[in-house]
Amino acid sequence: MARSFQKLGLAAAAFAVAGMIPAAALAQRDPAYAAARAAGQVGEKVDGYLGYVVPPSPSLKAVIDELNIKRKAVYAEKAAAAHATVEEYALTSGCLLISQTQPGEKYQGPDGTWKTRTSAPPLRDSRCP
Repeated sequence: MARSFQKLGLAAAAFAVAGMIPAAALAQRDPAYAAARAAGQVGEKVDGYLGYVVPPSPSLKAVIDELNIKRKAVYAEKAAAAHATVEEYALTSGCLLISQTQPGEKYQGPDGTWKTRTSAPPLRDSRCP
């Protein structure tokens, strides 16, 4: 698995440049998603997907589920190109997305609990490359 993460280190750089990070930024323009993120209702998970900090409304769940489906499709495509598993690629992506959270936003800490980003770097999962 360590070798896959080494491959993913390069893939992660390509990932950020190739569009997933900007796509995440564009998704934030969705008013329901942006409001939920700003309110601390959703956050970035270490597995590369968005998670619910509090139980979501049906409409918010639909928005987040759609974003997660789109993320998984990107992860599958990029993982195949990097000769990695979808899970490995998603974890690497989750590490990157968590590192890009802004102060006040929620993210999943290494212990699985929800943290609020401060001006300090977020806590990193030991599996992060």
